[in-house]
Amino acid sequence: MSPVSAASVSSLRQRTGVSMMQCKKALDEAQGNEEKAIEILRKRGIAQVAKKAARDQFEGLVFLAQKADKAALVLLKCETDFVARDDHFRKAGTTFVETLLEKGDAALKTLAEKAVPELVQKLGENISLGEFHLITGTTLGTYLHTNSKIGVVVALEGGSAEAARDTAMHAAAMNPTVTRPEEVANEKVEKEKEIWREQLKKEGKPEAMFDKIMLGKEKKFREENALLKQPFVKDPAKTVEQFLGTAKVTAYVRLAVG
Repeated sequence: MSPVSAASVSSLRQRTGVSMMQCKKALDEAQGNEEKAIEILRKRGIAQVAKKAARDQFEGLVFLAQKADKAALVLLKCETDFVARDDHFRKAGTTFVETLLEKGDAALKTLAEKAVPELVQKLGENISLGEFHLITGTTLGTYLHTNSKIGVVVALEGGSAEAARDTAMHAAAMNPTVTRPEEVANEKVEKEKEIWREQLKKEGKPEAMFDKIMLGKEKKFREENALLKQPFVKDPAKTVEQFLGTAKVTAYVRLAVG
């Protein structure tokens, strides 16, 4: 049997909150299988926290920090809104996003390995570090919704900080999944095409027209999901691209709970 790696032990500790030694013993017994190791810990009665590891996390908060030409976004996930409102949870999220901003990805991951299990034990819920992003740009616009459930960062080349913030607010409201139409994943388009084809059949459209009709549907679908092609919320007569004029979007990140 190959030795259990330190990374596996660390992963199990993060999921369960159990000591490194107990995690290693369980993984050795489970021959490296993390799910089996959790079962072993639960059977031993050591892992109250391990019981929580499989529970869904539909709540949490988004944390945002900005300094000069850098902005950081962190999603910290939990099970209930009650825990999301807890001061310990909020303090941890703030520390995480400030660590990411000041010290980068590696420092955040190292911090989370220790801090997340401690939070789980303290607050009694399954908690985990979700997505996180560090964005740089010459002109940054950030927006954090009042309930801290949605956070957006937009970086522009050219333009103003106000325009960048307006674009970030637009993205918070309209949820574009990509910046430009060509960035929409082909897999998503193909799935939509299957639906469109069935719809066209039910509508009785001639099959010879399907390809032409679907070209138009694909163009619309890609534009609806692309930040630059969406009607701008503050002036729907313009697209976001038209609103920005000569300014170029160099980065766009949106994190949301749920």
